[in-house]
Amino acid sequence: MRTWFTFGRSTAALGLVGALLLAGCSRPAAKADSATGATAKVRIAVGVDAAYAPFFLAKQEGLFDKAGLDVELTQTEGGPAITNAVVAGVAQLAANSDATIITLMAKSPDLRALAVFQESSQYLKVVWRKGITDVSQIKKMATAPGLMTLAAARYLQSKNIDRASVKFVNASAPDFPALLGNGDVDAYVVFEPWISKGVEQGGTIKESIGDYGMKYVQWIDADQKWLAANSAVAGKIVKVIAEACDIVAKDPQRAADATQKAVKIPAEQTLQNIGQIDFAVRDITGTDVSSAKSTGDFFVQEKLISAAPDLDQQLLKNWYSQNAPK
Repeated sequence: MRTWFTFGRSTAALGLVGALLLAGCSRPAAKADSATGATAKVRIAVGVDAAYAPFFLAKQEGLFDKAGLDVELTQTEGGPAITNAVVAGVAQLAANSDATIITLMAKSPDLRALAVFQESSQYLKVVWRKGITDVSQIKKMATAPGLMTLAAARYLQSKNIDRASVKFVNASAPDFPALLGNGDVDAYVVFEPWISKGVEQGGTIKESIGDYGMKYVQWIDADQKWLAANSAVAGKIVKVIAEACDIVAKDPQRAADATQKAVKIPAEQTLQNIGQIDFAVRDITGTDVSSAKSTGDFFVQEKLISAAPDLDQQLLKNWYSQNAPK
């Protein structure tokens, strides 16, 4: 029986700096106006790849506006920078992979995961550099804390390669293709556009993470203090994201056009990518919590976090169905 693992990107100081730079500056968290019931602008931190197509579509097609919401998307370099924007108060909501958020929850106990908005076993892929013809030749892999570290470790495990025999070279995902092209690493596991960029550097796509028994989910997360004062607003926002996810699934061209406009990724590339992702907002379940605990244990074993977060408290099961407008 195939075993499914979840994974994500871990915390890094560079990621936080990137979030602050792309956001422009650090801003205080949005607060509800107790006198009028109005809510200040809500900033949602996202990455800059096709995985965030529902957010780009919702913003550009005015879905937030139609719901009476004042929403701004804060683009980051990806990885832990996305959720670190919430930790720093730059954004009030973020959309990030499960294991990325898990590593950050270990140091930020006020972080809460509200709902799942996508999952995939195909979007991340293994890329080998030119000249590598057998997995036994891999001696160095580019990784980033969290997501790519776990994905690389599981890949080697699936091939019965002793992880200790392969050096993990820590870098940010945008640097992976250059490291591959220069021969500084032999392989990596990553998402677009760094898969295609690696191919441009002479690399070869070998397989998707699902081929060796992995998948990920992405959560929408928030800080508990903000969430406690703004649960109704958060529910409306997640409901809009759910609507946008439905559009992406039914009319991917609209999503591709919105993504191209937002982050300059060619529409044809986005169409290919979103075909590998299941977009749908749903509640976090007990199964998600169990998988997250397994991921947390992995990071503790690898000494990437000192202790697992309290996932029974920080993952809000059934929050979406309880707080989204009917």
